[in-house]
Amino acid sequence: MIVSPCISICKTDPITGYCYGCARNEEEKKIWKNPKTTEEWKKENIEKLKKRMNGWQLESFIESYDHKNKKGISLFKKKLINETK
Repeated sequence: MIVSPCISICKTDPITGYCYGCARNEEEKKIWKNPKTTEEWKKENIEKLKKRMNGWQLESFIESYDHKNKKGISLFKKKLINETK
């Protein structure tokens, strides 16, 4: 199963229309939620998203997405939960 690329930083750039956290646009977010979306499309989309990013954004995404895949929660969300304890 391919995990959603959302890393809980859900703010959209008003110029590009891409999310600052995962680099998806609104159409891609809808496709991810569609139960008929194939694993192949999701894999290809993840690679496309990474190509939209560079520098610290890409590094941060890779680190947080890897953590989400291993632990089930993004690093940003983990930090928010820890701060409210």
